[in-house]
Amino acid sequence: MRVRGRARGAGAAACAALLTTALLAGCDSGPTSPPASKGPRPQASDGSPAGASASSRPLDWRRCRAPEGGEAPGPAWRCATVRVPLDHAEPDGRTIGIALIRKPATRKSERLGSMLFDFGGPGGSGVGILPRAAASYGELNTRYDLVGFDPRGVAASEGVRCRDDEEQEKSYREIDMTPDTSAEEAAFVADGTAFGAGCERLSGTVLPHVGTTSAARDMDLIRAALGDGKLSYFGISYGTELGGTYAHLFPERVGRVVLDAVVDPTADSVGHARNQATGFQRALENYFRDSGRDPEAGTRRTAALLGRLDGDPLPTSSGRELNESLAVTGIVTPLYSKSGWPSLTAALDEAENSGRGDRLLELADSYNGRDGNGHYDTQNHAQRAISCADTRARPTASEARALLPEFRRLSPVFGPFLAWDTAGWCAGWPVEGEHDTPETSAPGAAPILVIGTTGDPATPYEGARRMADELGEGVGVVVTNKGEGHGAYGESTCVTSLVDAYFLDGEVPADGRTCS
Repeated sequence: MRVRGRARGAGAAACAALLTTALLAGCDSGPTSPPASKGPRPQASDGSPAGASASSRPLDWRRCRAPEGGEAPGPAWRCATVRVPLDHAEPDGRTIGIALIRKPATRKSERLGSMLFDFGGPGGSGVGILPRAAASYGELNTRYDLVGFDPRGVAASEGVRCRDDEEQEKSYREIDMTPDTSAEEAAFVADGTAFGAGCERLSGTVLPHVGTTSAARDMDLIRAALGDGKLSYFGISYGTELGGTYAHLFPERVGRVVLDAVVDPTADSVGHARNQATGFQRALENYFRDSGRDPEAGTRRTAALLGRLDGDPLPTSSGRELNESLAVTGIVTPLYSKSGWPSLTAALDEAENSGRGDRLLELADSYNGRDGNGHYDTQNHAQRAISCADTRARPTASEARALLPEFRRLSPVFGPFLAWDTAGWCAGWPVEGEHDTPETSAPGAAPILVIGTTGDPATPYEGARRMADELGEGVGVVVTNKGEGHGAYGESTCVTSLVDAYFLDGEVPADGRTCS
């Protein structure tokens, strides 16, 4: 399980469109972005030689090809590939292709330019997500070309792959994410190391170059290739960290930028885990409170269920078992959006009263990117590779163990998993991380809207204020959404109106504006 501040998914506005991909796939009201294989496939790259400037060549927009077993997006959509340096420190060296998808503005005479999207993850495929989410951005599409991309290491853009389906299934089945014995602890750490070794073996060339800073530099080349003098950008979840990094690197090229469901840029890897233990526990308590149950009693009951599953997994109709690790992932999944709360009620009722794990396992599978045929997508691979390329921190098992008392106090349900996650995620990673925390200061940049939702489980509200402070005075403009869920645009009428007015008319709301 991985439920970091750089949370998986696409935000509230895209949720309804993405629910058809899997049980709750994408949208961070559910778990994962659409599998890489489910999105439209861009045409082959243009074959330009290494070193050719991406911004100096026109993009070759063509009809998007249908994915295997799926359908291509409608005729309004076009796909292209932009060439960027594999290593931005060697601009004349080897290049890689970054996959793009575009839907032109519907009012061409009033067109303002292109709007680039990142829906989160890291590891979410913008090429796959945007066509299914586009209806949520219809008002913005009147005057902007909507543009999605697969960041480097993701899906069609030199996607990272680390292990096959059988290895993935074995890990979810056998590895205890909250080890209780020295043998379980050793297996937990060894699995993390093996995952990294698989990434190096299968994707070693690109692995050192998939960090957020490199992706932000790619975004500037995309901006230039699209013909825009400044970047208009909508970043959600991890996309807020990517947007903040871009603003730091290119403050003079910041146009109209919105960051929704904001990652705390001041938190290191342990800080992110601490934030999420707080955020998911807050969401769980809000869920119990909304359903008329005592939050403390509900928490105790859920923690007790997980404790029983640690030694006695539940059966399912598929023949697979619901263990503790898969159960906590299944519980996490519907907390991303209030619309998912009824599915959590049904799943917990089935597990507690019927002794069956079908519903929680189905939720966990959707989060983990597993389809009905047992095939796993690679978003988790890309997410891990990008995260570990970014952060220098490599907590040990003993350091994770020392966090357990604090994290259990923060959340008896999620705390132990998130504490151990700090050690397992980048265990033995073959690539050194870039920094402890990202740099997002952007003095001189145009105003950036920073939207935080008070009940956001994955990127807790407090991160929005910290992002605004890091961006700098006169740059970060905080909008508070009093509500539940991960992402406010399309969920809150007030927030949606403010964002539309900002993007379409340049109206910047007052810092501290509250929507309820």
